[in-house]
Amino acid sequence: MLKQRILTALLLLPLVLAAIFFLPAPWFILLLTIIMLICTIEYVRLAGFSGTAAISAFVITQTVIFALLFLFEALSINSIMLLAGFVAAWLLLFIRLPFFNPNTQIDGRYRTLSFITAIVSVTTGWFALSWLRMQVEGPWLILLLLLIVWAADTGAYFAGKAFGKRKLAPYISPGKTIAGVVGGLILAAIVSWLAVQWMPLPFISSMDVLILSLMAVLVSVGGDLMVSMHKRISGFKDSGHILPGHGGILDRLDSLLAAAPMFALVLHLATG
Repeated sequence: MLKQRILTALLLLPLVLAAIFFLPAPWFILLLTIIMLICTIEYVRLAGFSGTAAISAFVITQTVIFALLFLFEALSINSIMLLAGFVAAWLLLFIRLPFFNPNTQIDGRYRTLSFITAIVSVTTGWFALSWLRMQVEGPWLILLLLLIVWAADTGAYFAGKAFGKRKLAPYISPGKTIAGVVGGLILAAIVSWLAVQWMPLPFISSMDVLILSLMAVLVSVGGDLMVSMHKRISGFKDSGHILPGHGGILDRLDSLLAAAPMFALVLHLATG
């Protein structure tokens, strides 16, 4: 399984970098839209729905929201209020986590909350990544964000293996530990600080990047736990099977969906 995960990651990495740096912004956003719609489809069964009608409802709702944001040129305006609203929406979603009940039944209330969670998480992630790509230094900003999220995942894995005893959220994700979160925060801070030393991002100071890293990693943990909670309740190990060894696309992007709006907002506030 580990070998398969590594091979898939090695195959995907150059494709991801090529899309970020070589696709013009409109084409990148189009590709991102397709990827996010796949995430929406994967959320259907995690939310306790099944069948073509449910998939259609999720996809149509998500497509309409994307279209409205695009038609009203939300990506081209001063988006600080919109980004702040999206971060607030994520913080509201996180309220579900401490109230998680392992005996939760898949009923109407759960489906409604999960539908809202799916739409909010995919919409906010799509908007933040699209907004970042629209900036002059967009590709480098997205790469910095990815490095933060990847470093946090790597640091959490190894720190958790070495020092993890106290569980972070044992009923939601038994493998996550407090030590893992700390390890992720430390490695993400180190990697992001080193990265901005050679990236053409002179407007981001050392203090800015440390704050960006801290805030992005903290909310990324919540994004990961949010998807884990849905998988725990719905009984699925993975959100899908599209990526060999990794599960679904949502499994790989859960942390990024939450981290992107916070990263974009803090960047906006720090650099104007």
